[in-house]
Amino acid sequence: MSANNSYNASSITVLEGLDPVRKRPGMYIGGTGSAGLHHLVWEIFDNSVDEAMNGHADQIEVTLHKDGATITVSDNGRGIPVDNHPTHKKPALEIILCTLHAGGKFDNSSAGNYKTSGGLHGVGASVVNALSKRLVATIKRDGAEWEMEFRQGKATGKLKKLGAARGSGTTIFFHPDPQIFPRTEFNPDTIRERLEVASYIHKGLKVIWNDEVNGKKETFHHEEGILAFLKKILVEKDARPVHEQPFVLDKENGLRIEMCFSWTESTEELLKSYVNGIPTANGGTHENGLRGGVLKAIRNYIETHNLTPRGVTLAAEDIREGVIGVLSIFIEEPQFQGQTKDRLNNPEVHSMLDSAVRPALEQWLNNNRTVAETIVNRIIIAARAREASRAASASISRKTATSGRLNLPGKLADCSSNNRNESEIFIVEGDSAGGSAKQGRDRNRQAILPLRGKVLNTEGTSLAKVMENREIADLVTALGCGAGADCDPTKMRYHRLVLLADADSDGHHITTLLLTFIFRHMRQLIDAGRVFLALPPLYRVDIGKETFWAADDADRDRILKQHVKGNAKSEITRFKGLGEMMPKVLWETTLNPKTRRLLRVEISDALATDRIINELMGKDASARFRFIMERAEEADELDV
Repeated sequence: MSANNSYNASSITVLEGLDPVRKRPGMYIGGTGSAGLHHLVWEIFDNSVDEAMNGHADQIEVTLHKDGATITVSDNGRGIPVDNHPTHKKPALEIILCTLHAGGKFDNSSAGNYKTSGGLHGVGASVVNALSKRLVATIKRDGAEWEMEFRQGKATGKLKKLGAARGSGTTIFFHPDPQIFPRTEFNPDTIRERLEVASYIHKGLKVIWNDEVNGKKETFHHEEGILAFLKKILVEKDARPVHEQPFVLDKENGLRIEMCFSWTESTEELLKSYVNGIPTANGGTHENGLRGGVLKAIRNYIETHNLTPRGVTLAAEDIREGVIGVLSIFIEEPQFQGQTKDRLNNPEVHSMLDSAVRPALEQWLNNNRTVAETIVNRIIIAARAREASRAASASISRKTATSGRLNLPGKLADCSSNNRNESEIFIVEGDSAGGSAKQGRDRNRQAILPLRGKVLNTEGTSLAKVMENREIADLVTALGCGAGADCDPTKMRYHRLVLLADADSDGHHITTLLLTFIFRHMRQLIDAGRVFLALPPLYRVDIGKETFWAADDADRDRILKQHVKGNAKSEITRFKGLGEMMPKVLWETTLNPKTRRLLRVEISDALATDRIINELMGKDASARFRFIMERAEEADELDV
């Protein structure tokens, strides 16, 4: 070791007062970029919000001056004390603005202190003062107005009494120091958004935003609080809720809890959380507790009411998919991660939120059964979409791009029109029916895709496996809109998809198989109103010189009863299949838009539809057996 060791006591630097803040500002505000600059505004504004939170103020005004680099925050609270501190013999105002960890938020024993607060570290106002080129504090209290000025964290003079004044409150003007911040111009939109959110979180609080840079002045005031905030978010996100009324919880459970959320059609999960009015962008124990309570409540409801779907496992992400909400809690001793307060660390909050949310949500679901079943159905759909092979569906979409007609199935008789809004595709069984349909169709607007035999039963089968089936793959390729999560109705090459099968039991079975595939892997087409069923006749009824077409036995009997009079004779022809129909007859009865009948496929109760398809088309035969036995008496005759 060298004898000349220069590292000794004289090498130790002691930073006094607010010098540590100016030396290492990133430790206190996260950095000197735009986020750190705006954090100065949040610190002063949050102090005013603390006054309002504790019932001492109901109005805050924030002014961005014309230079864009100076801010004034004013409230009508009690006003920072200006009398001398009993120990330090200086005005309390000077101590608060010039000393780290000085404030009225450390001891709740005094009636004048804060029960809940966004800034418990006692460094907010002093940090802003330290990092400001100039700061002026104006106080109204006890019938007088006082003023004190500071530069770079140090008082430029003594506290001055300006004269008599009515009311009370605190006004802070500050100019960030250009020696600290590369840019000192504030973003008006960033400030405006934060102020508007505060007016939602603290219902009843009036927040005035005076933007002198753009010449705008706005007042934010929301008596509905976070419920109004949720409505605003849903509109901004263009997210349509799947249930009319959101879940709302307002409870005192060792801490103040306010929340509201809705399940939406969006695939995004969005939760905006706040602690004592401070946004916690990185979440924390309060968000984790809320999510845990929601998961337990939903799982308990599904289990209690026997709604567990067959063939699919509900994951946490499925339950949370599409949930958009707002969570706001108020707590006496929040433990934030860092001075920037973007994550809550209080471990006890997790269990408090969990125990509050779970029973309340369960009760709400039980009291609103229709809403509950809609939510459960939404969750099941999310689970099925997750379990489908997204990679496979993405590949399908790429291969079936709608920009061209390459690689289309060879057996597809496409239409000639390039206008998809006037075109339609008929899915028919077999080459025989396909031949009649191809000859009888309108070649300009109608495409025909014949399928060979009965298609694959796709219930409980992954999309990747389904696409190994040639008939299904040809159907998806012809439609050109993709399948699974990537199915996009706007990319479908035709305006309508029409399922055309024989009017007998075999035809109904084929239609059911196709509908099962579409419901499971292309449901977006049903929701968009693009799927139809054609109603070809089962009978031709000739009465004298008139011809009638009957869809089924009941329709045949109705025609005979209505039109056979006296000695009139009737001749009835039963079609064994579409292939037996002459092309002209098929056109007149089934293909001609002026004379045909089509049924649009709609889902009125998605949860019931999911359950029925799973029971009747799934691998578990017991449900089908029960269905057959319960309805055996309804089968007067079998079509064999």
